[in-house]
Amino acid sequence: MSEDNIIYVGKKDTMDYVMAVVTQFRSGSAEVVIKARGKAISRAVDVAEIVRHRFVREAVVKDVRIGTEVLGEEGEGTKVSSIEIYLAR
Repeated sequence: MSEDNIIYVGKKDTMDYVMAVVTQFRSGSAEVVIKARGKAISRAVDVAEIVRHRFVREAVVKDVRIGTEVLGEEGEGTKVSSIEIYLAR
C-alpha cells in the first residue's frame, strides 16, 4: 500500500475528501484507505458511504480497523481514537 492511496480526513469539507478518494479510484487504484482520528471519525465514515453510494458503486468496505493512538509525550500524551476504512473495488 503506497502513501498515495491513503486519505487523511481532518477539518476540510466532506466533499473534498470524497473527491480525493474518487480521484484515487479513477487513477487506477484498486484500494484506498481513509484514516481519521478523534472528531474526524464521523466525517471519515460519511466519506466512505458517500463514495460507495454515489460515486463508485462497485466499491466495498474491505476492512475497518479501530484503535487508540497516543498524541504527545510518552506517559503524558492524550489518548485519541482512530479509524482506518479500507475501500476496494
